[in-house]
Amino acid sequence: MPNVFADSSALVKLYANEVGYEQVRALRTPLISQLARVEVPAAIWRKQRMGELDAAAASILVADFEADYFGTQNQPARFIPLTLRSDLLDAASRLAATHGLRAHDAIQLATACAAATAAPDCQTFAAFDNALRAAAAAEGFRLLPTQCHVEEHDRVAGGPR
Repeated sequence: MPNVFADSSALVKLYANEVGYEQVRALRTPLISQLARVEVPAAIWRKQRMGELDAAAASILVADFEADYFGTQNQPARFIPLTLRSDLLDAASRLAATHGLRAHDAIQLATACAAATAAPDCQTFAAFDNALRAAAAAEGFRLLPTQCHVEEHDRVAGGPR
């Protein structure tokens, strides 16, 4: 499969059995924003605070994510994190205005756009946030999954828009 950019809402499904997890777990070495380093553990700990996970399970899942992010002595990193740069933040600011995105979603989309420029085979955007999916489609990305119904509790950042 060509390069796929995965938003944090998709990455969480590597660690939690949420709707759509099968498609995300089939991805090989997705490109991700460095922002996921904070967003994914935050989402896992949010699940713990909401009573969906106990503290021990959340701790294990965060450790699993960190092993995937950094790699281990025995396994390479599972992701290709793309560095946050000032030009990405400038692009994110424009995308937030254009698409009405939250700041972190605009950063994710700006990173995906930069990835697609650098690696033209990166034309697929994996996400489970409807507003971000709509913005990614408007920017020319194919979406993974092709159809998506997002439950309130599946949002990485949580809370109302």
